[in-house]
This record gives sequence, C-alpha cells and structure tokens, in this order.
Amino acid sequence: MDFLQVKDLYKRNGSRIAVDHVSFSMHAQQATAIAGETGSGKTSLLKMIGGLMQPDSGEVLFEGKRVEGPLERLIPGHENIAYLSQHFELRNNYWVYELLEMVSKLPEAEAAQICSVCQIEHLLQRRTNELSGGEKQRIVLAMQLVKKPKLLLLDEPFSNLDAIHEQTIKDVIHDVSEQFQTSCIMVSHDGKDVLSWAGTIYIMQNGAIIQSGTPHQIYYKPLNEYCAGLFGEYNLLPVNFFTATARAKQKKIIIRPEQLRITTSKTNAVKATVTSVLFFGSYYMIEATAGKHGLKIKTTSNNVSKGDAVLVTSSVL
Repeated sequence: MDFLQVKDLYKRNGSRIAVDHVSFSMHAQQATAIAGETGSGKTSLLKMIGGLMQPDSGEVLFEGKRVEGPLERLIPGHENIAYLSQHFELRNNYWVYELLEMVSKLPEAEAAQICSVCQIEHLLQRRTNELSGGEKQRIVLAMQLVKKPKLLLLDEPFSNLDAIHEQTIKDVIHDVSEQFQTSCIMVSHDGKDVLSWAGTIYIMQNGAIIQSGTPHQIYYKPLNEYCAGLFGEYNLLPVNFFTATARAKQKKIIIRPEQLRITTSKTNAVKATVTSVLFFGSYYMIEATAGKHGLKIKTTSNNVSKGDAVLVTSSVL
C-alpha cells in the first residue's frame, strides 16, 4: 500500500481550473517536489493533500484512509499531516519556548533535538516580535515537527528569504528529511531549489502534471522549454546543429550550457563568435552566436574574450 495516493484531484476557482485531474503516489520517507510557475496550481494541490482545501472531485488517501476536506471537519487539516505555509505567522510577544511547549507531543529530549536541527536553540529565550523572517520560519517549522507529523508539506519555503536565510532553511529541511526520516512534499516555482533534495519531481502547468521523473531526468531530458526553464539556463538548437546529418523533418533539442564546450577540433563543431563572458564565482557563462543561433556555454575555466572566434561542440550529439 502506498503511503500517499492522490487520485484524480480536480479543483476550480471561479472560471479558472486550479487543479486539473492530478494523480500520483509516494512511499513513506520519500522527498517529493512539485515545480511550476506561479499560478500553476501547486499550492492548491498541496492544500488538498493536507485537508485544507476541499476538492471538487477526486480524493487523497493517506495510509489507506481518505483525507477529509475542510467542509467535512470542524477543524480543517489532518492530525498526521503538517503544512508549512509561505505566509507563516507567529503569535506576537510570546517567548519562543512557550510556543513550542504549547504544541509539543514529544519528550523533552526529542523536542530539543528538533530545536537543534532547526537551528533555533539560541532563540528559545527570545520573544517572537524580536525575530527576523528567517528565524520565524524555522520556529514555525519546529512547531510543526514537535507535533510529530508523518507527512510534512512545504509551500514555497524559500520565497520570502534573503540568500543567507534561504541557505539556512535549505540546510534545515535537508537535515529534517535525513535525521527524522520525515516524508516531505515541497512545492517551488524555482526548480533549482529542489534538484539536490528531491527523489521525484512533478512539473505542473495550468493545473496539470505534464512531466515527472528523477531530478537527473527532469533536468537533462525536459519535455519542453517550459520544463527546461524552471531548472535554469538552456540552449534550444536543431538536432543536427553540430553534425552534417540530414533530417527529413527539422526538430529541436534542449542542451544545457554545461553540455557545450569550446574545442580546437573541427569535428562535430560549429564556428561561433563570443559576445560576452560573465563571471559567477564558481563558473563562467560564455555567450556566443553561431549564425542566427545564440549559445550559452558554462565552464569552470576561461581563456576567451568578447569578439573571439571559437569552435563549439556538445556532449549531446
């Protein structure tokens, strides 16, 4: 029996279809991600899984039992499913330790471990109105975890954070998955946020799942430009761009910038002119033109400059 089964969920908001007959399943202790542009239906899907939004049709089975919607319960939500909203709130002027004690279902030692993993030990003796946004989010996450949920739903957990706090919460979520073996579903509009974390990724567009697979499959074999763009830069080129092979019907191929390289060999290579060299710390992004096609080449070292004539080849031929 699957830990979670989402069966043909459908939800309409006014004249717009928010979730369009979505189905998938996941096993326990699995990290699952749902990626898609803003308005693609990710949050609505997550809320229906957690019993916080009533589906128009379809159902969610959690450990074999149907998850009831808010129209069927006095208090919306499921006791074993925690939901971390991107619009999190804390009660004002409370001591942090008081808030945690109010909701904790764990022995003191286990609760202390969660505080350690969530990196809030130093915040317990502070009041909630003295905290930054990133600190508040980690406390809300700890408050969800001390309730001992079996499934944690994360709704755009990085969207309102600066770079430093974003990396901290990424580390915390990774540690939560590893140390507590908590089953997690995360939604994000930026696919790069979930590539190193998820075991399975689902891509949503216009309320429907249009592609699913492992992070490697999703990144290197995207269904289309929409799927490719969610996970970073890409080149859209003819399939015979680097070879002389004739094709009866011209098709396009998506190639990531790190799959292109500058070469000295003319075999399976095209002539290009460098238009810019951009430095990003751990790598360079070289932009070039080859005829009417623009190229993006990612490399860890660089010895070319704007205006140079180069030969470019690909590892995908």
